[in-house]
Amino acid sequence: MNLLTADPSRIDPEWMTRALREAGVIDQVRVVDLACKPVGNGLVGDSYRFRLTYDGDEPNMPASVVGKFPAADPDSRRSGSAHTLYVREVAFYRELAATVAIHTPRPILAEIDPATDDFTLILEDLAPARAGDQLAGCLIADCLTAMREAAALHAPRWSDPTLDAVPCFVVAAGRRRDLRAVLPGIIGHYKERYRGVIEPEFLGLIDRLPDALLRYQSDRSAPRTLQHADFRLDNMLFDVRGNSHPMATLDWQTLTVGPGIVDVAYFLSAGIDPIERRLHEADLVRFYHSELIRRGVRDYDWDRCWRDYRRYTLHGIMMGVVSALSVQRSERGDALFLKMTRGACAQALDHNSFSYWQD
Repeated sequence: MNLLTADPSRIDPEWMTRALREAGVIDQVRVVDLACKPVGNGLVGDSYRFRLTYDGDEPNMPASVVGKFPAADPDSRRSGSAHTLYVREVAFYRELAATVAIHTPRPILAEIDPATDDFTLILEDLAPARAGDQLAGCLIADCLTAMREAAALHAPRWSDPTLDAVPCFVVAAGRRRDLRAVLPGIIGHYKERYRGVIEPEFLGLIDRLPDALLRYQSDRSAPRTLQHADFRLDNMLFDVRGNSHPMATLDWQTLTVGPGIVDVAYFLSAGIDPIERRLHEADLVRFYHSELIRRGVRDYDWDRCWRDYRRYTLHGIMMGVVSALSVQRSERGDALFLKMTRGACAQALDHNSFSYWQD
């Protein structure tokens, strides 16, 4: 029986029994019933919690697991394939998660068809946990936790020259569109959609993205590492498993190789109100830097870290703009992308970020 399926409705007790047994999660017991319910706020992937009933008892059998599949919405699914989001997430769980220290769900099954991008992820369920909410924001205590986890992702593969040869990144590079060529059109559509909604000074920054992008994308002056690239509250769980771990990070579809500080700048622009960010960002970035040093990073002093933080705010603007035009439109999506874009634009203005990418 082939376990790969893009359709969660095809998963029955027999399928789940085999998946759990092949992963060594269960031994003799069998799944005799399951209930499937949507979970999370994924934009280009659909996630479900499967509650499981067994015919017996074993000490480690899970009461539930979480499954992730390609988006049912055709536009979102096309976006997931075009941007190699599915390829990269499956590869993270199969090949890369064990090489970093950030806390993530343990993969039970991670399969993908490279010809169709059909994929199946079955992951341990980290409930009970407190889900991050991008629109609600978070307390500074959660920001500190996120900074610690960011360092746990970045430090183990810091300046690792083998990363570019990881197969999923080779595939991504081969399929990558030239963003510089399509970005002006995306910005035009974005302005049509949100003109009169988003502040004129922020639209002015968005108009400057194409000119800055060439230098931004080709820059190699900051140390490179594994980068989540969508490191924000909707992709985080706090107080995991009844606070057995402070945080877990989900949704590895945007995984890439680049400066780790991008994740930090993006999180702080998107996760807290600009007023709060201005009060706390220097302390939060310094805490992240101290965690890097504690984990063995030696070639990155504080002045360099802080300068990179001020430079790399453009990622948040691009994510807000490009993502808004890449997935099925919804009321929550509009609110989410507008908040992301506004937060990143305010951050870029505060730090005069575009000046670093000019001739």
